[in-house]
Amino acid sequence: MNKTRNIFTVLTMLTAVIMLVAGNGCNKDETTPTPARTTNYILKVKDVLGVTGKAIFTETTSAIATIDIELTGAPSGTHPAELCMNSAIEGGTVVITLNPVDATGKSSTEVTSMTYSQLIVYDGFIQVLKSANEPGLILVQGDIGGNVITATNKTYTLDTIDAFGVSGTALFEKRINGNTLLTITLTGTIAGEVYPATINLGSIETVGGGPVVKALNNVDGTTGKGYTNIRNLDSGIDITYDNWLVYDGYINIYQTSVNSGNIICHGNIGSN
Repeated sequence: MNKTRNIFTVLTMLTAVIMLVAGNGCNKDETTPTPARTTNYILKVKDVLGVTGKAIFTETTSAIATIDIELTGAPSGTHPAELCMNSAIEGGTVVITLNPVDATGKSSTEVTSMTYSQLIVYDGFIQVLKSANEPGLILVQGDIGGNVITATNKTYTLDTIDAFGVSGTALFEKRINGNTLLTITLTGTIAGEVYPATINLGSIETVGGGPVVKALNNVDGTTGKGYTNIRNLDSGIDITYDNWLVYDGYINIYQTSVNSGNIICHGNIGSN
C-alpha cells in the first residue's frame, strides 16, 4: 500500500514538472510568431531610370519588425533609405532612418519604434536616395501601409473645349485608408508647359461655373500627367474615395491661370 502511494506521489510530481516546463515554453513562444508574418511593398523608379525594388516587412517578434530593402539596377555606392509620413506624391517628414542600401542592393533594419501591426497600416512611404551628397535624387520610392492603392477605381472623361485640342481622363483610385489618388492624363498638351487643375462644385453645365473646392497639382505638359493625393477639401473637410463617387462636382483644366477664361478641358465627376 505504501509502495503504491509512493509511486502515485512520484507520478504526480512528474506531471507537475512537465506542465510547468510546457507552460514556460508557451510564454516564450508568445513573443516569436510562427510562422512570421510578412508584407511586401513595391518600390518604383523615380529619378534614376532602370532602378526597381521592393520593401519586405517581417514581424520578427511582437515588439520588433524588420524592414528589408532589395533593389535591382541601382548604381554603385551606398544609398540612404528612409521611411517617411504621408504618401509618396505628397512627400513628408522622415520618421525612421533605415540602414542604407549597400553595394549588393540590400538593406536590413530592425524597427522597435513601431510594431509590425502598426507599420502595415501606417500612413507613409519608403524612399531610397542616390547618395548622402545628392538627397534630391531619389532612386525608388513606394507607398506602404494604409497608402497602398487598392483595385477599386473610377475613370471620368475630360472633354476638350473649343479648339484647344486638349482632352483626357481623370482616374480616381482608392487607397486602403480610404484616401484618393487622382491621376489626370491629358493628350494635346505642350512640352514644357504646366496646366493648373481644380475640382469645382456643381456640374460643367452650371451657369457661371461653380466654386473651386479642391486645387489639384498641376498637369505636366511634357508627360501629360498630374497626380494629387486627396484627403480633404480646401476648406479642411475630410473626403474619402467613396464620397467622390457621389460628389456633385466637375474638373477643370486651365491653359494658364485658374479663371473661367482659361478653361481648355473639363468633365463631370461623381453624381454628375
